[in-house]
Amino acid sequence: MSDEREEFSKRLAAAMRAAGEEPRPSVLFRQFNSTYSGRSVSFQTASRWLTGKSIPEQDKLQVVAALYGMLPQTLRYGDKASGKISERRAAWPDALNAVDRATFDAYLALPAERRRLARDLIQALAGPAA
Repeated sequence: MSDEREEFSKRLAAAMRAAGEEPRPSVLFRQFNSTYSGRSVSFQTASRWLTGKSIPEQDKLQVVAALYGMLPQTLRYGDKASGKISERRAAWPDALNAVDRATFDAYLALPAERRRLARDLIQALAGPAA
C-alpha cells in the first residue's frame, strides 16, 4: 500500500468518525450510493477506499468529501493542501430566507451524532426520490 493511499484512508476514516459514523465499508457504501447520481460503487470499492488500496476518482472524491463535510482537496491530500488550493464558499442561494439559514446554522452547530439523526430524518421525510 502506498503512503498516499494509506494517508487518504486514514483521513477518510477520521472524517467518518467526526461525522458520527463508524468507518466501515458497509456504511460508506450505503451513504455514497444514496447520494451519488452516477453509477453506484460496489462494497469492495468502498472497502478499498477505507483500507488504503485505492483512492476515488475526482467525481467520487467530491461526493465522499461532501458526505463528511470536507473540502475534496483536504480529504485527498490532507492539511498540506489547504495552503495551496482554496475553494470559495458558495453564498446562500437567494431563495433561502433567514429562517432557513438559521436552521442550517443550527444544524451545523449540532454534534456529529445529532447531525446524523437530522440527516436520517430529512431523508426519511423526503422519501426514496431524494
